[in-house]
Amino acid sequence: MESKVKSGKEILDDFFKNIENIPDVDKDIAKMLADLYTQGKLTDTNVKNELPKLRKIDEN
Repeated sequence: MESKVKSGKEILDDFFKNIENIPDVDKDIAKMLADLYTQGKLTDTNVKNELPKLRKIDEN
């Protein structure tokens, strides 16, 4: 049996591809994180900038 060890990037790709399916994870936050990751813009600053936008959408 051949076992393949995933690279760190493959593990992260799989994680962010399925993050919305993790139980009890807020779908909007999961989508925002996955989108930032896909765009190569997943930084603490970008997350801090995006969270208030989600709050405003939630308030409406």
